[in-house]
Amino acid sequence: MTITPQDLETLRQRGISEEKLNAQLRQLSEGFPYLAIEAAATPGHGITVPSADLIRQSVEIWDKYLSSGAKIMKMTPASGAASRMFKDLFSFLNGKKNTPDNDFIKTFFNRIEDFAFYHILNLETLTLYGLSIDSLINEKRYKDILSVLLTTPGLGYGHLPKALLQFHRVPGVSRTPLEEHIAEGAQYAVGKDKHLHLHFTVSEDHLPLVEAKIEEVKAYMEHHYGIKLDITLSVQKPSTDTVAALPSGEPYREDDKLFFRPGGHGALIENLNDLDADVIFIKNIDNVVPDALRESTIEYKKVIGGILAGTKMKIDGYCRRLKEGLPSEEEREEMLQFLRNVLCVTHDDADRMSPEEEADYLFSKFNRPLRVCGMVKNEGEPGGGPFLAYSPDGTVQPQILESTQIDPDNKASKKMLNEATHFNPVDLVVAIKDFEGKKFNLPDFVDPATGFISEKSREGVTIKALELPGLWNGAMSDWNTIFIEVPADTFNPVKTVNDLLRPAHQ
Repeated sequence: MTITPQDLETLRQRGISEEKLNAQLRQLSEGFPYLAIEAAATPGHGITVPSADLIRQSVEIWDKYLSSGAKIMKMTPASGAASRMFKDLFSFLNGKKNTPDNDFIKTFFNRIEDFAFYHILNLETLTLYGLSIDSLINEKRYKDILSVLLTTPGLGYGHLPKALLQFHRVPGVSRTPLEEHIAEGAQYAVGKDKHLHLHFTVSEDHLPLVEAKIEEVKAYMEHHYGIKLDITLSVQKPSTDTVAALPSGEPYREDDKLFFRPGGHGALIENLNDLDADVIFIKNIDNVVPDALRESTIEYKKVIGGILAGTKMKIDGYCRRLKEGLPSEEEREEMLQFLRNVLCVTHDDADRMSPEEEADYLFSKFNRPLRVCGMVKNEGEPGGGPFLAYSPDGTVQPQILESTQIDPDNKASKKMLNEATHFNPVDLVVAIKDFEGKKFNLPDFVDPATGFISEKSREGVTIKALELPGLWNGAMSDWNTIFIEVPADTFNPVKTVNDLLRPAHQ
């Protein structure tokens, strides 16, 4: 490929090196290898099902940790528009039929009064048409109602971020996911200084709207929960965008310029790397419930937080001991047992190492970022989730994988995929500092071979798009990882608008 002066300028503006561009084009041409897995992580074999005692102890540890002066933060990826959430409504709005013709659309209109946004939608239809929603339904003007909901003039919900949609009714008001994340964090992530540190990643287009919403609700939320809010925002960096290619492998261009796309949520490892906190909770923007239904969520946030704090304390002690000099055989054996039994990290050659090699191996495995991940029992079809997978150095350790990372033609791997008992609800708590309190450089722990390629259509042209290793997949590949079973009622995502009609959101 010939790099033109215009290409070099494009790369300079984005902060992308020529070397990185060539590496991405190679990946688009060669693809990514499937990951070798040893087994699906299951209860007793990679996943801990917490006993009543462990739950109680972990909550106590977390409550004590909160009063220690440590800085706790909550990070919520909130980028992008909610257009996919309204896909079915858009299909009806733009379709030929004028009356509800499938169960989804019928349910939406039959229960329209149960949506938290009903009242502001009704006000908007009165303003634009001089008619209430009921009157418009009586006149079979269903599309006019959807037009007011999804487009402008109107509420414009089809182009707003999920963070700003009215999800829940609470006495007297309706709440957005942004407000619910504040409310949730106020109940398990407030430190000794009564500050709640929140970080939202948003798209650049939505930045002013999100800032305005924070300004609108901040004083009330601080007063209501007796806290001081410290909310920061960031956008996905242009340097994490990835180049698109034609099926031939040549870079795709528009107006003779290289065409780049956002690299997926794996790009947010850079945003996470910019944060400064001892412990960070990570949870998706749409997985929230109202105050009255949050008890289980709060308890298990404290459980995974307590397990993280207790485990980190133990690991830091081991790292300090290893730094002092060669530990005794008895001490090294204790560390190996902890590595195998608690962190579920194994290596076939560990028993054949010299004492010095063993100590180096232990330090290299302990001195890494740590995460505790809630896992929900899979009641549906098997898919991606928690596995015990081989790392490039031959180590077997817990990994969160997508089904696309597992070879569908490998019978053994396919069998393991079908044996998966749990899935990943994105319920993480992480520690990103080492035993001396210095921040790890998180990009150092990404496995670049765990991205994937998807086909897209652009202006009628088929292009290959490169997705970076996912934030909780390959971007955290070389982290220490603990899987904990959490109840299904802590996972209440809103993928379609009708999910808001489920009991957890009413």
